[in-house]
Amino acid sequence: MTCASVRTDRRAQIGGCRRLLLGLWFCTWLLLPAITNATECMSDGRYVMGTVLEITLCAEHATPLRQQFDPLFAKASHLDALLTTYNPNSPVSRLNVQAGKGPVFVPQEVSDLLTLSLRYSQLTQGTFDVTVGSLLTIWRQAALRQTALSLKELQRTRRAVGSDKIRLLPNRTVVLRPGMAIDFGGIGKGYALDQLQAHLKKQHIRHALLDFGQSSLWALGAPPDATGWRIVVQRSDGHLAGVITLRNQALSISASMGQTVTIGKQQYGHIVDPRTGQPLQRDLLACVIAPTATQAEALSKALLILGEHKGIALLQHFPGVEGMLLETAGSSWMTPGWQQAVSFSSNPTER
Repeated sequence: MTCASVRTDRRAQIGGCRRLLLGLWFCTWLLLPAITNATECMSDGRYVMGTVLEITLCAEHATPLRQQFDPLFAKASHLDALLTTYNPNSPVSRLNVQAGKGPVFVPQEVSDLLTLSLRYSQLTQGTFDVTVGSLLTIWRQAALRQTALSLKELQRTRRAVGSDKIRLLPNRTVVLRPGMAIDFGGIGKGYALDQLQAHLKKQHIRHALLDFGQSSLWALGAPPDATGWRIVVQRSDGHLAGVITLRNQALSISASMGQTVTIGKQQYGHIVDPRTGQPLQRDLLACVIAPTATQAEALSKALLILGEHKGIALLQHFPGVEGMLLETAGSSWMTPGWQQAVSFSSNPTER
């Protein structure tokens, strides 16, 4: 997550059964059906939270849609500035610096997301945890110096990890233990999308696709002449896994080896298991749909860490949640309702 917000003014042309396919490996749109004369769609993409936030809005008249983009991107940039750890002056960075030094006042959004994060940590058996910041730091440092972490260093850092150690006090004040560091990288985009989706509902916009870096998405309604927003899912080796259709659902796609570091001859992913302090080394891709993007993001990380048996079983405890786990070797596991919930097809020409 980064505090940068650079307007790219990239406009995607929608119509005549054509749509620009974005080049990231795990998720993109499939060609959309023809747009009817009565409905127009507009898209804009800008750099927020270290990636491109692309927003597509559909309505009977395009003019009101143009007025929606600036407030939406402004909201996303505002949340970016609050939640980032790349800016030393952000509220989260200041909170981390004050770990072990007493109560710290935080903005409402930070307090709300901390409350949600603590809840999901409990519900995921501790596999989703925003206090992994200190673990992420020591692994990055180990990669820079190309020296494996010692058991002593890992154990010392792990003592500061655990959402149950955070104290949320009245009046939006937070107390962190010494050495603790918050990192919202695994849930911040989902939280931002939920705020944007709420804004669109207030504006009575019922058909939209909010796409954050093609890893966290909110699909409202459907595009013209279609039952839903069609998303292509690919394995990490680039091979097609299938096509899903989203309608009034949030989706999170998380890859264990999406970003990697190499120490010696060992390659490590960017997802760290808070229980062990070790990064994942198994190449997996998790797809989770949920009633909110925040929930989808938290549960997709839990699915990666827990794996095909415990992870799939966990998802079945949450209403409206379905998921799929893919392995590079070709194996896949799904919740019982996944295929029906997203009309999953391994052949995109079937639609």
